[in-house]
Amino acid sequence: MKLHLVDGTYELFRAFYGAPSRRNDRGMEVGAAVGLVRTLLALLRQKQTTHVACAFDTVVESFRNGLFEGYKTGEGVEPDLWAQFPLAERVVSALGIVVWSMVKFEADDALATAAARWEREHSLEQIVLCSPDKDLSQCVRGVRVVMLDRQREKVLDEEGVVEKFGVPPESIPDWLALVGDPADGIPGLPGWGKKSAALILAQYQHLEEIPADPLNWAIQVRSAQTLARTLNRLQSEALLYRQLATLREDVPLEQDLDDLRWNGFQHSQLKALSQELGFPRFLERISF
Repeated sequence: MKLHLVDGTYELFRAFYGAPSRRNDRGMEVGAAVGLVRTLLALLRQKQTTHVACAFDTVVESFRNGLFEGYKTGEGVEPDLWAQFPLAERVVSALGIVVWSMVKFEADDALATAAARWEREHSLEQIVLCSPDKDLSQCVRGVRVVMLDRQREKVLDEEGVVEKFGVPPESIPDWLALVGDPADGIPGLPGWGKKSAALILAQYQHLEEIPADPLNWAIQVRSAQTLARTLNRLQSEALLYRQLATLREDVPLEQDLDDLRWNGFQHSQLKALSQELGFPRFLERISF
């Protein structure tokens, strides 16, 4: 059996910008929530989907905002999208899927915690992180814990992470600290690009292990003197950026693995939500 861990925030954003707009009888935009239902139903229809959980950023801000003022916030999120988050969590729960609503932590932290907790569970064939978010690539372990881009139907295992980023999963937070991650508000270090960061970290793995003097670097990198000078000058910033990029594995998830087994829909909840979404015959469409 497989454990599917879904990034609900990503799926809701994808549905909002990819699915048609739809308003219910009260004029509320529900298109993203409807799109989320459809994509999760597609997942549940797969025979290998036995255990599943879905994590949401119930609030965008997390403990990371207290560490760095420039970290991402909810500013700029479309009001029609933001208003659907509570509805989306209710819909997913009604589908019979365990929902992790993150406030202090982020959705990715919940997924990282679950992957780490059950990585060695012998009854599991594989843990599938359903998201293309590069942050989660640090959680990949061989072919045991993989990422799945459901839109492109592309699986990323550990070999794929190295091929894509030039570094193994354990170096991804260091790589993000150097190159930055605009989506999360992590600026990175000036002059450090994806290629130079990958070349150095492929050799030294972590920031602290990079020699201060570029003459001692075991490989040749373009503009080595400038890169080393920047890293030495901004070492504390780089370590902070790595902390921001490192997913937590200590989120207090209450469920055991067996609690994540999908046992069918919560029909009483779905009946009420059918009216709210504007699908009065919703139950008939998803009986499988």
